[in-house]
Amino acid sequence: MHILVIGAAGMVGRKLTQRLVSDGALHGKPVDVLTLVDVIEPEKPAGFAGKVVTLASDFSLPGEAEKLIATRPDVIFHLAAIVSGEAELDFDKGYRINLDGSRFLFDAIRLENQKDGYFPRVVFTSSIAVFGAPLPYPIPDDYFLTPLTSYGTQKAISELLLADYSRRGFFDGIGIRLPTVCIRPGKPNKAASGFFSGILREPLVGQEAILPVSDDVRHWHTSPRSAVGFLIHAAGLDLSKLGWRRSLSMPGVSATVGEQIEALRRVAGENAVKLIRRQPDEMIMKMVAGWAPGFEAKRATELGFTSEKNFDEIIQVHIEDELGGKL
Repeated sequence: MHILVIGAAGMVGRKLTQRLVSDGALHGKPVDVLTLVDVIEPEKPAGFAGKVVTLASDFSLPGEAEKLIATRPDVIFHLAAIVSGEAELDFDKGYRINLDGSRFLFDAIRLENQKDGYFPRVVFTSSIAVFGAPLPYPIPDDYFLTPLTSYGTQKAISELLLADYSRRGFFDGIGIRLPTVCIRPGKPNKAASGFFSGILREPLVGQEAILPVSDDVRHWHTSPRSAVGFLIHAAGLDLSKLGWRRSLSMPGVSATVGEQIEALRRVAGENAVKLIRRQPDEMIMKMVAGWAPGFEAKRATELGFTSEKNFDEIIQVHIEDELGGKL
């Protein structure tokens, strides 16, 4: 099996790569070739018995997607995107990468398909940003898409393309609407949602964190470990069960910022909570006001997707995976 990961240098891409290398197979089929692509060349993973190809490539540039698809990967994980805050600040860049890049990729696969029936599995990371206020709680699976950010709009359009190209038989696609991934390891990025991780990640290692919104903000979360699990599960799923509704809202944990902080207090104590500094940010507060508070996620759960049940578990996953199992 040949697996292509686009966006492999990002946090989820790196963790997905680690999982594929660790397993050495995908749903019982040995992985022989692993192609890792991003705008900066991903690091080559150690301990993989097969062939690893690492490439620096911007798939939103004409001709780049065709080069990637010419190698005929069996499974394509499409993780590449710029994050919500950056897409809102740079309109042109957001549409070029988040929409044009996806369209170029899907078209490159279509052209190969039309030659001789090439038919890969495409796993696309969408986002719960495809939904926007006013929203019910919990949000049902059949709720209509009303994005209120450029990022959410770009993901929603890509979902429609994914469904149409799958319906036309060009590839077998599934869209995974990821909850906000929390706790993200490493340094903060430009995502407007970054504070959800920051108010936990930094205090857990004795550093100050900035909270730009009020404690009553409610949102939908999952851990990096579960996000990778979603992608792996999607790669082996019988997609005939989806019909032509090819994008799914993933299960997760619905929690307010205040509930996150209480979970931090239970796990790490009062001194960790004292490191959170409230600093309101009007732009972030405006964006967050339209975000999804939580989902029923019945379709995904019935298809075997699983996540954590509460924020104590999410914090514990971070401690185990990033902090050596202890504070």
